[in-house]
Amino acid sequence: MLNYKKIGMIVAVEIDAVLEKYGKMLEKIEAKGFEVMRLSLESFEMIIVKSGAGEIAAAAAAQYLITAHDVDMIVNFGVVGGLTDEMSVARLAVVESVVHYDFDVSDWFDSFEPARYLNYPSKFIPTDRALLEAALKAEPSLKPVVCASADKFVGKPEKKRELHESFGADICEMESAGIVLTCDRCGVPCLLIKAVSDSIHGGAEEFEKEIGRCAAICLDTLEKIIKSSSVLNKASV
Repeated sequence: MLNYKKIGMIVAVEIDAVLEKYGKMLEKIEAKGFEVMRLSLESFEMIIVKSGAGEIAAAAAAQYLITAHDVDMIVNFGVVGGLTDEMSVARLAVVESVVHYDFDVSDWFDSFEPARYLNYPSKFIPTDRALLEAALKAEPSLKPVVCASADKFVGKPEKKRELHESFGADICEMESAGIVLTCDRCGVPCLLIKAVSDSIHGGAEEFEKEIGRCAAICLDTLEKIIKSSSVLNKASV
């Protein structure tokens, strides 16, 4: 029997997938500012926070989980935009690094390129390496990706191609930078599993059509990874 683990889950706009999958198993937790639920399973407990969209909301949710619930690790699943032809609809990915592409202090520090934070050696902020490797072991079909993250919904193909060309990113979305930065600051490992809802040629219409299906696929994959002994064991290190 695995040791009991406490996992924090941040959900931006895909909460319907959580409600449909776990339903009556969810216990509501009273909290200011967020919709919070507890899921208790045999090998782990999960505190689920509906953050809403955006970096600030996601960062606040991560800090809440760390401060109020002392979670061992934080996970995030969600739908994203694909920035290359390979990242087609329903393609699954695990984030290996995130670039916060609208962060820019280059007018202040000439030596710092856009998207680079002063306390990091490059613009690419890595996720937890041990959890990344454990996730790939549990689900080898995942593609390790660079995630371009900012408070912008990107729908136009030309903008998606620009993000890929400028930052080498494979996907884009609106929460990962806030989560990774907060977790790194607090010394809590995080794991981000994503599914493409709108391809490089798709936009808001494709997103609306595919969000439900792709969110469900992504959540099923994340649960499989979490239940693997390697991931649960890494969370206690």
